[in-house]
Amino acid sequence: MAEEKKVGRFEALKAEFNKIVWPSGKSATKQTVATILVSVVLGLIITVIDMGVQYGVDILMNL
Repeated sequence: MAEEKKVGRFEALKAEFNKIVWPSGKSATKQTVATILVSVVLGLIITVIDMGVQYGVDILMNL
């Protein structure tokens, strides 16, 4: 009986994997490039904000 449950679970898993729609290579490349660019831009924005806050705090501390 335990063997039947394992086979049933495997068949269900296989059926779920057949429902997956994989992106094309071109689409995956575009999405990867977009993700990297957004990450770099956000990193730069956070760096600029951090440096500005640090500069402001340094000015306030030296008054």
